[in-house]
Amino acid sequence: MNLAQVNYQQLESEIGLKFAGEDVGAIISDSLKYIFAVAGILLLIYLILGGFQYLTSAGDPKKAQEAQSKITQALIGFVIIFASYWIVQIVAAVLGLDKIGKTFK
Repeated sequence: MNLAQVNYQQLESEIGLKFAGEDVGAIISDSLKYIFAVAGILLLIYLILGGFQYLTSAGDPKKAQEAQSKITQALIGFVIIFASYWIVQIVAAVLGLDKIGKTFK
């Protein structure tokens, strides 16, 4: 069989990564809004736990330092989530990936 006789659409459907009738890109773009929502909820919980730990440290410098570290990590996580959202939007706009760009609208 030479290259002129290859049916590329059939080949892609046979060896392409499919899950529930969709390709991997569609699954990722559909799950992005849930991933960001779960990350935001976990971030809020982590921040609240750090604040509660700081309030209950009772003046112990070691416990207060651990709580401040947890709060700092939560804020760094917020920056990462915020930046990743905008990176996804910019990459979708530059590459013309309309489905990913419309995911959050």
